[in-house]
Amino acid sequence: MASSIIEPKSFIRLLPSSIGIAILAVSLFPEISHADESGVSYWLPGRFSSLAATPQVPGWSMAEVYYHTSVSAFGNLAAAREIQVGRIPANINVDLNLRLNAQADLVLLNPTYTFATPVLGGQLAIGVTGLFGRSAATIDGTLTAAVGPFAVTRMGSIGDSITSVGDLYPQATLKWNAGVHNFMTYLTGDIPVGAYSPTRLANLGIGHAAIDGGGGYTYFNPQAGHEFSVVGGFTYNFKNQDTQYQNGIDFHVDWGASQFLSKQIFVGLVGYAYQQITDDFGQHPILGGFRSRVLGVGPQIGYLFPVGDMQGYLNLKGYGEFANENRPAGWNTWLTFSISPMAPSAGAPIRRMVTK
Repeated sequence: MASSIIEPKSFIRLLPSSIGIAILAVSLFPEISHADESGVSYWLPGRFSSLAATPQVPGWSMAEVYYHTSVSAFGNLAAAREIQVGRIPANINVDLNLRLNAQADLVLLNPTYTFATPVLGGQLAIGVTGLFGRSAATIDGTLTAAVGPFAVTRMGSIGDSITSVGDLYPQATLKWNAGVHNFMTYLTGDIPVGAYSPTRLANLGIGHAAIDGGGGYTYFNPQAGHEFSVVGGFTYNFKNQDTQYQNGIDFHVDWGASQFLSKQIFVGLVGYAYQQITDDFGQHPILGGFRSRVLGVGPQIGYLFPVGDMQGYLNLKGYGEFANENRPAGWNTWLTFSISPMAPSAGAPIRRMVTK
């Protein structure tokens, strides 16, 4: 893809399974508020990184990404998952001491076409990402539910997994170059056609549409091999009609810094910051505004090589997450292979089609 591979953020949801009588008791109430779509945002942090704003070689490109994540959460976030699948109504007092664990292994495919004819003085690229993979999650702990003087407590575990296809993620970018300075704007979103059920703990779709837009900057000096990129944007989430829940507006920043060691190899750092800036609508009262936050940072290495008359590219990057709030945190890794048109000259290792 011209600047990034879209990564599904819906890697963790969980399936309703019983934690004994406590779940049975609260499941008798069909009308509920749901929790922040379980702390999962449309935007998956880390989507952009190094060389994000550099113009690309016109023509078709194809990128494939293997993505693995392992995360956990406690407190309100685990409670949010329990509320989603357990159908806990507002008139029941709930005390949850729970731990959420989730993993996902996904393969993403992203064909992109970069136009040679300038648009508004910049370079236009349009692509779409689809995904296939497996998501799994478990909740362990204790749940206590009380209605008036009656209370019931159960300890146990619930879990779910799914192997299927996810949503579609179209994206358009427009990029401009001015020497070592590069600028971009982008528009992307979610078409909710993937595997999704509001009564499952694990999904590969998010159950609602979303639209996201923003801009970015890349400094790239091919002579010195220095590079730094930063991309920021906002997400607007549409209402999930199955749950009558609507996530708030999200703000996110992705960045990458690298140093080319040769014309083919570079190393560097990547990072991100994600902050929800408005409250969710439809959340359970015990969760409040349920705004999510997470930070991440980690290493990366990239390798460029010829594939016939095309350019091949391999990249491995990983993030460790911290400072999370109302969102799972852990670690994730990306292994990317892309193939794209070769640059006209065999100069510095500048243009590649993905930043994963």
